[in-house]
This record gives sequence, structure tokens and C-alpha cells, in this order.
Amino acid sequence: MASSKTDNSLDIPSVLSVQELIKEPIISVPQQYVHLDQQKPTFSACTDPLPTLPTVDLNLLVSLDTTNLELEKLHSTCKEWGFFQSKRLFIQLVNHGVSSSLMDKLKHEIEEFYNLPLEEKMKYVVRPDDFQGYGKARLEQKLDWGDRFYMITNPIQHRKPHLFPELPPSLRDTLEFYLQELQRLAMKLLGFIAEALKMDSKEIEEMFDDGMQSVRMTYYPPCPQPELVIGLRPHSDATGITILNQLNGIDGLQVKKDGVWIPVKFIPDALVVNVGDILEILSNGVYNSVEHRATINSEKERISIAFFVNPKFEAEIGPSTSLISPQNPPSFRRIRMEKYVKDFFSRELDSKSFLELLKIESTEGAAVLDGN
Repeated sequence: MASSKTDNSLDIPSVLSVQELIKEPIISVPQQYVHLDQQKPTFSACTDPLPTLPTVDLNLLVSLDTTNLELEKLHSTCKEWGFFQSKRLFIQLVNHGVSSSLMDKLKHEIEEFYNLPLEEKMKYVVRPDDFQGYGKARLEQKLDWGDRFYMITNPIQHRKPHLFPELPPSLRDTLEFYLQELQRLAMKLLGFIAEALKMDSKEIEEMFDDGMQSVRMTYYPPCPQPELVIGLRPHSDATGITILNQLNGIDGLQVKKDGVWIPVKFIPDALVVNVGDILEILSNGVYNSVEHRATINSEKERISIAFFVNPKFEAEIGPSTSLISPQNPPSFRRIRMEKYVKDFFSRELDSKSFLELLKIESTEGAAVLDGN
């Protein structure tokens, strides 16, 4: 499979959009998209049963009769996996105002956006020296097999005027309502996590209330040679927590555990919540952010929306003071959230390399924080 175009003749729109690239007959994958270095060991369900990610029931967390038991389950899950999948989470979201019809509408609106002509989507293209918008923030040697639209959505004053406010009205209104519901859910989850860690709950509330929030809407087109490409390269999220909604039910998320990539089998109507780097820092390493990647289906497109939850820009990120003691000294340096964001987006996604810079024993990290 490859295009009638040669690799050298790929124009800017086709590099920005895999959708555009595959509109022409494909003979072989263009070299810009070949990721042979990402073919790490993958769990084989032929030899062993596929592990199931632990589930945490949000309804049990809020019930007085079962709070302690489910809270311990949440705590052990975050320590062991960094991910938890809640089969009741969607029901709880419904209880907070998110209906199945809204979820269906969000799926429809994002599909409609990606079906717009390229010239319409180019209105939102990532601008020079920025990382928000449609497309890649920079043209890298190796490209992911996916089209992305990333933008900061909170605080409101940090929204780019040419992005969220200029979305097609139906998508903008649906997304706004969806984000409001996820804001409430995120603060509830962070409160439970603080309780499980035995942190001062006020500390986490002050950091995350009206904090930086962002979304990434991603369209992964099918590829006849999926083993050669990667939808989203391995990384951990530079967030407190991330809430992922797999909109059209096509699997593709893989989690790295004990050096092996494990495919995630989604529970219908579930949201997947994962621990990000910031929560690993706050917990002083008690919780581990999880490395994950997105793979490609050979026949079907995959569509997802990720909601990223972070502290406010003026907050200082570091191990929680309520967890630090002479017996448990800090493992990470402290850094202001605004600088954290700037430094993260100035680097390529590369496993957990950015988090490693913030570890106290990292001399390279000390230079980065000093601005050298």
C-alpha cells in the first residue's frame, strides 16, 4: 500500500491530515509514518488470557456502606496500574446530567467535524510557535497515523479566540456541556484520590479548582499495514488525571505493564481514567503514571476524545507537603505549572522522559528548571 505520490512529494495538507493522504490509492506506507522502533513486545492472548484492567465503581465510592472498601480498591488500582476503568462511571455521569443522547451527539459532532473539507479544518491549524489547534505542532521526522485537534478549554480566558469560540456551533455547544460535566466528575475523583492517599483534601482542591483543562479530539484512519504505523506514540500524560472517551467503540489503546504492551478491552459505556505525571509527582511516587499508546485498526476508523485535568497555571507542582517527612523525602523538584506546560510542549512525546527530568537525581532536569 502506498500512495501514487512519492514520499518526497507529500504536501503539507497530506502531512497534516492522514485522512487526506488515504484518499488516494495507497501502495505502501510513506516512510514518514513507518515506526519500526515501536514494535515492542505485545501481550499474546493465544498463550495467556488477556488481563482485564481493574474496575472502580463510582456509585460504590459515594455510598456510605461501601466507601472504604471501594476507596482501598481505587488506591491499589492507581498504585498497580495507573489506570482504572469504571463500568458505573457513565451511569454516574448520567446522574450528574450527562445523558446517553448527549454522548451520542458528541460522537456525531466530532465525526461531522472530521468529515469537513480540509479547507474548513485548516482554519484551526496549529500556528507557528504554538501547540494548540488542528494538526501537528511541528513536522517531525516520524509522524503518527492520526489527525488531532488539541486545545486548552479552561480557564476560559486561556481559550484561543480562533479555536473553541469558532468551532461549528453545534459541536461547540455540545462540547461545552460535556466539559462542564467532566469538570464536576474530575473534582469528585480527585477528592477520592486525595482521601485514598491520606492527603490534605484542601491542598488538591486549591491546586485543581478552576485549573488548566484541555481536550484532544483524535481521528485514527484505518491503515492496511497497521503493524508499520502508530496512532499515538508511547507516552505518559503530563496531567493530574486524564478521562478518555472512546467514542465509536473501536479498540486501540494499549497500556505498558512489566515491559509488555497490553491491549485495553473497553467496557461498553465506560470512561477510562488514568493517572498522569502530575499525580505521580503529587503522590511522591506512590502512584505511577502509566505509559500507553494508540494502535491502528486495519479496516475501521477509531475516534476518541481525551479530557486532561491539571492544576491552575499559578500553582507550584511538587510532592504534597502532607506526604513529605524525614522518612519520606521528596523525589521530585518543584516547578510552576505554567513553566511545566511550556517545557512539556517544547519536547517530543517520548515515554516518560519529561517526568524523569523532574526527579531530584536528574542533573539534566536541574538545568532545565534553571532555564539553561
